[in-house]
Amino acid sequence: MLKIKEIPTNIGYYIAGFVDGEGSFMVVFRPREDYKNKWKITPVFNVSQKDPTVLALMKRYLKCGVLRQRKDGVWYYEVNNINSIRENVIPFFNRFGFLSATKKNDFSKFKKIVEILTSSKKLTKEQLKEILKLRKKIKSKYTDEEILNSWEE
Repeated sequence: MLKIKEIPTNIGYYIAGFVDGEGSFMVVFRPREDYKNKWKITPVFNVSQKDPTVLALMKRYLKCGVLRQRKDGVWYYEVNNINSIRENVIPFFNRFGFLSATKKNDFSKFKKIVEILTSSKKLTKEQLKEILKLRKKIKSKYTDEEILNSWEE
């Protein structure tokens, strides 16, 4: 469990500054035939770099996620477990915030999306529309129309 008050402030603000410039908060939609609504919706926090040192530091202090190396040699740290995001990632960045307006805005939208995804057992089409509206600035493989048209309630 993340003990946010035990994280040294210099480390916390260093990580937040690094993520401010290099990190991403995303919402990934994957088509799934075995899902009633045909889509798996996953919030993802990700940072990639050629040198894994800072990424390993993030993993150590956030106490979640995975560190992997791609075929091209680039390392990435990723958290895609919604409970880890809710219990570790969000509290961390709530305490050690961002300076840039862009990252603050992305993080705010990301938090709202996570809140919607965890607020009820069954996601409604209205909640889906709200998620799609919030993720507008995030690049996506699938259009809003493709997702909404295949959603079943």
